[in-house]
Amino acid sequence: MVSFKSLFTSALLASSALAAPHGHTHTKLHQNLDPVKRSTNGTSKRGAAYNDASLVQHLASTGTVSWAYDWNMYTMGDLPGTVEFVPMLWGSKMFTGWFAAIQTLLNSGNKYILGFNEPDMASQAAMSSSDAAGYYRNYITTFAGKSKLVSPAVTNGVGSDVGLDWMRNFLNSCTDCGVEALAVHWYGDSADDFKTFVGKATALADEFNIGETWVTEFALNSDLSGSGGSSTSADFLTEVLPWLDAQEKVGRYAYFMCSDGHLLSGSGLSLSGKAYVA
Repeated sequence: MVSFKSLFTSALLASSALAAPHGHTHTKLHQNLDPVKRSTNGTSKRGAAYNDASLVQHLASTGTVSWAYDWNMYTMGDLPGTVEFVPMLWGSKMFTGWFAAIQTLLNSGNKYILGFNEPDMASQAAMSSSDAAGYYRNYITTFAGKSKLVSPAVTNGVGSDVGLDWMRNFLNSCTDCGVEALAVHWYGDSADDFKTFVGKATALADEFNIGETWVTEFALNSDLSGSGGSSTSADFLTEVLPWLDAQEKVGRYAYFMCSDGHLLSGSGLSLSGKAYVA
């Protein structure tokens, strides 16, 4: 079961005026790694989901976070030099200016593009799987061969054209889209449920010969109140992070999120933040 989230509003650069979506109601996890397990390209799988680039330094300084994204095609500030920015085409509100922004990133060495944010939710990108396939082909597939293309990120909701059902429909409609990684989000109440969902997502990726799965948002429902994390969320991370690192088919993941009241508390790390970079 997935909780519905609200949207944070984030001012965009230059001529792009759009909501960089965020707020939530869901789960997360982490543990001590010796060392942090690496993805297939040799870097840490662990990432930072953020709205304020300056805050990512709190996580990056530990050396356990290698990449970051902000539901946007712009970094919205300067990221630490050790952290790779991954742009996202959030949804139709971002179409204006998209091609110019991505070309600039490609020219500077960008390697990945994230697809739409929760298109299976009315409060987020809100697209049918068939419409999304057309948009993806027009706006993202054009960069195939120049950047690694990640699918839209769906929720762990259940229903017709929702969650993994939406993803299956999308992939059936987008067989020529060049998708190289499948993206999912999870919010729930237990590590067991999280592992089961990720297992279903990687199995779906296998069906379509997609080599890896990215969990670009996840958290416990109880960790979304903005209280700065708890021992429960820290315990959750301590269990699931090493599990994620051990899953060869999980390419990258990011806990929700790098902000005060979540992974951060004031000028430092919260309990869940300390678990995330342990």
